[in-house]
Amino acid sequence: MTKDKGEKSAHGVGFLARLRAYFLAGVLVTAPIGITAALAWWVVEFIDSQVVPLIPDRYNPDTYFRDYLGVSFGLPGLGLVVLVVVISLIGFLAAGLVGRWVFGLGEKLLDRMPVIRSLYKLTKQIFETVLRNQSDAFRQAVLVEYPRRGLWAIAFLTAGTKGEIREKLARDHVNVFLPTTPNPTSGFLLFVPSDELIVLDMPVEDAVKLVISAGIVTPGLAGADEAATREPRATTEKAPRTGSKLRTRGEMEAEIARSKPHEEV
Repeated sequence: MTKDKGEKSAHGVGFLARLRAYFLAGVLVTAPIGITAALAWWVVEFIDSQVVPLIPDRYNPDTYFRDYLGVSFGLPGLGLVVLVVVISLIGFLAAGLVGRWVFGLGEKLLDRMPVIRSLYKLTKQIFETVLRNQSDAFRQAVLVEYPRRGLWAIAFLTAGTKGEIREKLARDHVNVFLPTTPNPTSGFLLFVPSDELIVLDMPVEDAVKLVISAGIVTPGLAGADEAATREPRATTEKAPRTGSKLRTRGEMEAEIARSKPHEEV
C-alpha cells in the first residue's frame, strides 16, 4: 500500500513538473510576440493620435465610412501611412533645384535665431552623420577597459578622434560610446587609444541585446560556437579604420600582469 502511495505521489509530481515546463514554454513563445505587438500597436496609435487630427475631413477615409455606412471606427495605421508619404514627398522636393532653394532660404531664417540656430545645426549634423551610407557610426562593437584596468565593458565605435581633441592627445584615439544597462540610450563618450580596444566580431544588434539583458542573453552561442568560446582567442582582432593594429587579448592580459606590482612572499 505504501508502494502504491509512493507511485501516485511520484506520478503527481511528474505531472506538475510537465505542466510547469509546458507553461514556461508557452511563456517563452507568447511573451516576446505579445510585447512586440503591444509596442508596435502603441507606436501606431501614438502616431495616429498626432497625425490623423491634422487630416482634413474631406481627405479622411473615416468621414466616408461615417457618412455612407454609418460607422466610425478609424483606420489603424492611417497616420503612419500619411507620415511616411509626407516625409518622402518632402525628401523628393528637397532633392530638386527649387526645393534646395526653398530649404536654403529656410536655413538662413533659422540661422538668425540664436537658440534655434544651435539646436537645428546640432540635430542636422547628427542625422547627416548617422544616416549617411558610408558612415561607420555605431557599426562596430568593441571591448574597452572600464572603469579600471582588468574590467571590460561593451562599447560602440563611433568615429576617429579629430579636431582639437586629436591635436591635444599624443596617441591615436577613437571615439567610443559606452552605453549603460539596461537603457542603452544613455551612456558615456570616451576617447580611447585605438590600440587598447578589442574589436568584437558580433553584430551591433547582438551587442545591444547583451547590454539590455545585463548579460543574461548571450547571442551567437550555440553548438560549436559555444565550444569555441571556451578556448582563448589567439588571432588578432580586426582593427578599425584608424590605421592602428589592435593587440590580441593574450597580449593585453600579459601587459596587465606586468603592470601589477609583485607581491612579497
